[in-house]
Amino acid sequence: MQAFIEEYGLLLLGGVGETLFMTLVPTLFAYVLGLPMGVLLTITKPGGIAAAPRFNAVFGWLVNILRSLPFMILMIFIIPLTRFIAGTSIGATAACVPLTIAAAPFVARMVEQSLEEIDRGTVEAARCMGATNWQIVTRVLLVESVPSLLRGLSISTITILGYTAITGAVGAGGLGNIAFRFGYQRYQKDLMYVTVVLLILLVCLIQGVFNLIARRADKRSR
Repeated sequence: MQAFIEEYGLLLLGGVGETLFMTLVPTLFAYVLGLPMGVLLTITKPGGIAAAPRFNAVFGWLVNILRSLPFMILMIFIIPLTRFIAGTSIGATAACVPLTIAAAPFVARMVEQSLEEIDRGTVEAARCMGATNWQIVTRVLLVESVPSLLRGLSISTITILGYTAITGAVGAGGLGNIAFRFGYQRYQKDLMYVTVVLLILLVCLIQGVFNLIARRADKRSR
């Protein structure tokens, strides 16, 4: 065990760092894009506070198309865009571009689901008190759905973490790249098993942290 740590410890530590980078940065940008998309999907539905059924149908269709694209195909398809934004198409920084684009429509649907859990009576009460649509979104829908949004954030983060393993297979770095280069190509199964364990631990850590935050943010649990 000591010899294993001495030989691969720094490699695995660097892989964990790159995996976290490729998980957290795209998650942030995916929510920058996906949160307003989810709000738009919610409020423009029939019966929404800014109902626009035709727009909602077209926009929802576009979101579904982006969600349905296999990540590997999307990653290859947008290589020119990745090069334009990141200056390169390989490495952890470049991987953040397709990861963000792939996660944004998923986040949008997660946000939409969280906002739909809000009691319509709460929204109607705010409208009766003279609240504008902007105030209803920012002070009612988003505020009341914080616990659900946080749980959705944990799912989105873990999903992106899973995507990083795919980017690792094409040279983006991280634990996925270590598992592919050493575990698969060089038949070092012990190293592959360690990367799997580390990924599982990261998933458990992310899930645990967000569940704790969500419970503290949930007024109903107080």
